[in-house]
Amino acid sequence: MKISVVIPVFNERQTIAEVVARVRRALEGRDAEIVVVDDGSTDGTPEVLRSLDGLRLIEHGRNQGKGAALRTGFAAATGDVVIVQDADLEYDPRDYPKLLEPIEDGRADVVFGSRFLGGPHRVFFFWHFIANKLLTTLSNMFTNLNLSDMETGYKVFRRPVLERIQLRCDRFNFEPEITAKVAKAGWRVYEVPISYSGRTYDEGKKIGARDGLAALWAIIKFRFVD
Repeated sequence: MKISVVIPVFNERQTIAEVVARVRRALEGRDAEIVVVDDGSTDGTPEVLRSLDGLRLIEHGRNQGKGAALRTGFAAATGDVVIVQDADLEYDPRDYPKLLEPIEDGRADVVFGSRFLGGPHRVFFFWHFIANKLLTTLSNMFTNLNLSDMETGYKVFRRPVLERIQLRCDRFNFEPEITAKVAKAGWRVYEVPISYSGRTYDEGKKIGARDGLAALWAIIKFRFVD
């Protein structure tokens, strides 16, 4: 199978080159491509990306949000399987074999990488953990899934899943939207443990309370709206 790794990027000049290098190492020996969508970065990230070889770069003229960048990347990807990779260093591409295994052996259509199933992780904010658990629990109530980490940045899809789902959300509420639509369509979902090295806000973490409220609304909305 051909693997597409889609990386949405916004103002990650300090980390993006290392992320791309790690993705390349993880994909060695595979039929694969790296699709990077720069979402209107203003910190010099586009210049760094243009200097890198071996990737397909798409640039948004203005910042539109993670969901919008992913829609652009999904449309450009040509692989049989698509991996979402964040542009910071929170998620480790060395987890790709675990993420891909349930799809490659025919058990799954979608794989979520869970930060809460026993993988090594940096200890991060208690209230972020509580907010994540609340959002995941509410999502599970509406979707009838039993996920441990709906908000995870590591999600992997067989191409037919993305071709048959219409995505609308522009920001971080992509996560509950895609989860709701995958559940509604009846795709086979697996979770696997991943490692996680969370950032603080001083280190560049971007998601906040506003995004949590948007995710809450998306969970409710997409239970009833396609």
